[in-house]
Amino acid sequence: MLIVGGNQSAGGYDVDNSLRFNDGSDDSLTRAFPSAGNQRTWTFSTWVKRAYISNANMNILGTDYAGSGEAYFLFRPGDRIQYGQYEGGGTVGNYRLELNNVFRDSSAWYHFTLVWDTTDATSSDRIRIYVNGVRQTSAYAAVYPALNYQGVVNQARTHYIGDAFYGTNLDGYLAETVFIDGQALEPTSFGEFDEDSGIWKPIDVSGLTFGTNGFYLPFENSAALGQDDSGNGNNFTVNNLTSIDQTTDTPTNNGVVLNNLYSSSGTGFSEGNLNYTNSPAAWKSALSTIAPNQGKWYVEFKKVSGTYAWFGVTGENLAETISNFWLGSDNGSSGTNIAWGSQSGNVESNGVNLGFFGGSMADGTIVGIALDLDNDYIYFSKNGTFINSGDPTSGASGTGGFALPNRVALEAYMIGVSSYSGSVLSCNFGSPSYTISSGNSDADGYGNFEYAVPSGYYALNTKNLAEYG
Repeated sequence: MLIVGGNQSAGGYDVDNSLRFNDGSDDSLTRAFPSAGNQRTWTFSTWVKRAYISNANMNILGTDYAGSGEAYFLFRPGDRIQYGQYEGGGTVGNYRLELNNVFRDSSAWYHFTLVWDTTDATSSDRIRIYVNGVRQTSAYAAVYPALNYQGVVNQARTHYIGDAFYGTNLDGYLAETVFIDGQALEPTSFGEFDEDSGIWKPIDVSGLTFGTNGFYLPFENSAALGQDDSGNGNNFTVNNLTSIDQTTDTPTNNGVVLNNLYSSSGTGFSEGNLNYTNSPAAWKSALSTIAPNQGKWYVEFKKVSGTYAWFGVTGENLAETISNFWLGSDNGSSGTNIAWGSQSGNVESNGVNLGFFGGSMADGTIVGIALDLDNDYIYFSKNGTFINSGDPTSGASGTGGFALPNRVALEAYMIGVSSYSGSVLSCNFGSPSYTISSGNSDADGYGNFEYAVPSGYYALNTKNLAEYG
C-alpha cells in the first residue's frame, strides 16, 4: 500500500474519536477560565491532522484579547508552527518560538507538546515544542520570557481550541487534547515510541494530574463535544460544531482524505479535506491520501452540485502531471485511469467509452466504488444499486465489473474525483462530513456508509490496511 506521507501506529492504546474543524464555518471550542491558574508553568498536548493548507494563521490553541495582549499556538503562513504571546496593545514580537520545520502533510497525524515554564533557569528552555516525542530546537524566530514571568495563558480570560483572537480557525482534526495546569511535562506523559515500528503513538492520559484549569478533551461524546474528562468539569462551549464533526479518523486509525499534494491547482477543500470544490472553468482533480495495492475496498461519494464529475481510480504512477490530470481523460495506451461520469453515466477507461450505465446523476446522488485489487476489477453503484448488474463478490469472474486497465502487479491505486467548473463533491472513506440516514459499516465494524458494504470489502483506514492490504 502507499500512504502518501502518512503514518500508522500499531497496537496498544486506541483513540476512538477526533474532532473535525472547518475554518470556513468558524468552528471552535471556548471556555472562560473563571480564575487564574499557574501562569508560569503549564503544558499543552494535542494530536493534529492538517487538512486544507492555506497561507493563513490557523490556530490550535489561543486566548481572547483582554487589554494585555493575547496568546496563540498556530500554523503560520509557510506552514511553520509557532507559540506566540503579544502584549502591550498587540505589539508584535513580545515572546514567541517559531520552528523552522514545515508541516504540510494532510495524510499524517502530528503530536505536539508545548511547554511554558518560566521557572526554568535556562532562557531557551522556557518555551519548548516537541513534535512526535522529539524536542525541536531549530528556531525560525525565538524571543524567550524573563525568569518567573507570568504569561497570558491560564489567566482568567476566554481560551479557545481551534481559534484565537489573532488569525483564523483551524482547518483539520484534533484528538486527545490536554492542558496541564502547573506542571512542565515531557511528551512521554502523552505518548510513546512503538517498540516494533518506532512510530510515536498515544498512551492513556486519564491518570494524569491536570491542575485547577487543566482539561482532557477526548471528543467521545457527540452530544457534548467540549466535555472535559479530566475530572475537573472544565467543559468547553461548542461553536458551530455538530455531531457530524465527531470522526473516527484518529492517530491510532488514520483515515483517508483528499490529498493536497495530489490535487490540481484551483481546487478547494473543506470539512477536513472531504469536501471538494472546483471553481475554475477547467478540469481539476483530487486523489486519496492512501492508495492500497491489494485487498477489496469500498468508498462512497455524494454529488452535491454541478454537472460534470467523474468518480474513479488511477495507478500511483500518474501518466500526466496532476495539474492536467482528470479521471476521464485519455492517457494513452499505458494509462491506468477508469472512472464513471455524472453527466451521462458513461464509464471511461483511459478516455475510451465502455458504455452508458445508470443515466445522469442528480444532485444528492450517492456513488459507490467497490475496488477489487485481488482480481483487478472496479464496480460502480448508484444509490445502492450496482450498475451493469455488477456483483462485487463474484471474484475472478468480475461479473458486471470493469477491468482495471494496464494493472501492474501490486501497483497501488488512488481513489478520487475530477470535475469541471462549479462542481461540489463530498467523499466518504468511512467517516463522512455529511449526514448518513441509514448507517452501514464493514464486517470489522469500521465505516459509516449510506449503503451496505459488499461482503469481503472494507473501509479504507490503516487498521484495515494492516490486516487486508
